[in-house]
Order: sequence, then C-alpha cells, then structure tokens
Amino acid sequence: MSLDIKPLNTLPLGKKAVVSDLTAIGTERRRMLDLGLVKGASVEALHKSPTGDPTAYFIMGAVIALRGDDARKILIKEY
Repeated sequence: MSLDIKPLNTLPLGKKAVVSDLTAIGTERRRMLDLGLVKGASVEALHKSPTGDPTAYFIMGAVIALRGDDARKILIKEY
C-alpha cells in the first residue's frame, strides 16, 4: 500500500483510496463531510465525463460526481 498523500483528482480510474484529510473550509467542507468524505472513508474513481470533468466516485455506497476543483481539496492515500 502506498503511503503517499495526494489529492483525489489524481486518483486513476478503477483505483481505490482512503480519505486522509480535507483542505476545504466552511460550507464546502460541511458538504463534503455530509457526502461521506470523512477520514478513513473508502473512495473509488469510476468514470470521467466526456469532457474530463466531473469525475464519478463511489463513496459510502453511493456514486457521487465531483468537479476537479472540489476533488483537489480531498486528500487521499491510494491502495
């Protein structure tokens, strides 16, 4: 397992990771927490839109699309 911490938007399609931390603040942070993006949550990159943004992720039993700007604020450890 890799211990390198990197932003979620760099996770290749089909790979899984664990949320390490969030750099978002305020209501944006609250929204991410409400979506299940809490420390230790498993995340899998599923699909990219035809234009490349947003990307669909499997998080806490749901498929959620996140824009690259938002995904950059979610730090992960890939495994």
